[in-house]
Amino acid sequence: MANTSSAKKAARQMITRTARNKTRRSRLKSTVRSVEEAIATGDKVKAAAALKSVEPILARTAQKGILHKKAASRKVSRLTARVKSMA
Repeated sequence: MANTSSAKKAARQMITRTARNKTRRSRLKSTVRSVEEAIATGDKVKAAAALKSVEPILARTAQKGILHKKAASRKVSRLTARVKSMA
């Protein structure tokens, strides 16, 4: 357990940040899953709409440091390629 007051405060902040990051990571995963499900069903319009909503969320999570910037870029790129390749 933390001994100093500053360490106690840091521990409190860590709990808050962990909860916030968990929420953001969960939202990211569910939105990416929505694109993948639309791709699996073969609905190109729905997949494109879902992709459009996922891009800013991916960018925001990368900006907040939850996901690496290049990892977010790679995910967007791969999802875009999969949506484009749909017949």
